[in-house]
Amino acid sequence: MSGADDVTRERLRRWRLVLGGQADEALGRAEGRDGAMDAALAALYDAGEGGADGRPARRSAGLGGSAPKVARWLGDIREYFPGTVVQVMQADAIERLDLTRLLLEPEMLAAVEPDIHLVGTLLSLNRVMPDATREAARQVVRTVVEELERRIAQRTRAAVTGALNRAARISRPRHADIDWDRTIRANLKHYLAEHRTVIPERLVGYGRRSTAVQRDVVLCVDQSGSMAASVVFSGVFAAVLASLRSLRTSLVVFDTAVVDLTDQLADPVEVLFGTQLGGGTDINRAITYSQQLITRPRDSIFVLISDLYEGGVREEMLRRVAEMTAAGVQVVVLLALSDEGAPAYDHENAAALAALGVPAFACTPDVFPDLMAAAIERRDLRAFAERATATGG
Repeated sequence: MSGADDVTRERLRRWRLVLGGQADEALGRAEGRDGAMDAALAALYDAGEGGADGRPARRSAGLGGSAPKVARWLGDIREYFPGTVVQVMQADAIERLDLTRLLLEPEMLAAVEPDIHLVGTLLSLNRVMPDATREAARQVVRTVVEELERRIAQRTRAAVTGALNRAARISRPRHADIDWDRTIRANLKHYLAEHRTVIPERLVGYGRRSTAVQRDVVLCVDQSGSMAASVVFSGVFAAVLASLRSLRTSLVVFDTAVVDLTDQLADPVEVLFGTQLGGGTDINRAITYSQQLITRPRDSIFVLISDLYEGGVREEMLRRVAEMTAAGVQVVVLLALSDEGAPAYDHENAAALAALGVPAFACTPDVFPDLMAAAIERRDLRAFAERATATGG
């Protein structure tokens, strides 16, 4: 019975933390560490009195506008909750308590838990950020970028390099360039039992190793406010791709204007601070600029990352995409590049692109290296999109 009683007490304890102070009478007051956790949750989530229409009032909190008080609260939640929960609570606090202004203060930035959502908020404040805060904000961004690079860099380089090697295979290789393993497998039907050997009718090999650029990649990224996480991941991926000598990588970001950040790709932090989240969207203008960067269509990959809500000339946008595909450019359209799940997007434009043979789909950062490999090998991206959608990637 004692074991069952312990389970019951733990269940009641959790329900008390979920329900807050309104459950004191039924479940008792939270004491000790639970009391501190309850206070931290109450500061963010406790509801006020009901409104005149009978509905619960907008959630309010007791943090006020005091930076020291907020900093203490941020320290408390980092002490009492795991990192993933802290990130959710920070994001909720920024939205519910309007902490955006306080994030412009260095002591606040020193108290927060760096994550991709916080980076998005800081980038949206980039143009109004005082000099005293800029270095602290840059350090927050660098911490997140370095973690993302550890997560994606090695796998991206391996996937892209492998795809480039496979794409470079030739059917009449020099002796030193013959891939004997693949040659034997390709010619097993020509095995001569009496001689216990394979007589190859087709040699499989790799082209001579070269430092020449094999593919041109243009990443064209929508920096409207809804695309914040995609902008962060795109900047890091662009920097990783730019480090590969076999690729010529360009990064273009856009809202109603177009900015070419290619010359900053050596430092992804500089890339991200070169963006300006928010504003409208002119996809057609961005594609027009990107077309100028494509000089070898059949060796080029154009990746548009956008929710496709077009503020420019829609018909012209579709015509330019059709021009690129007809010229041999491998066109990829991603509705999002993030871990945030299914995005909101313009279904009509997505359907129009699909009719041109260009599927539009969301992609997680973990799947993006495989997507780039598929594009390099000129595989059918419609089949790839179907698999990615089916697996939630």
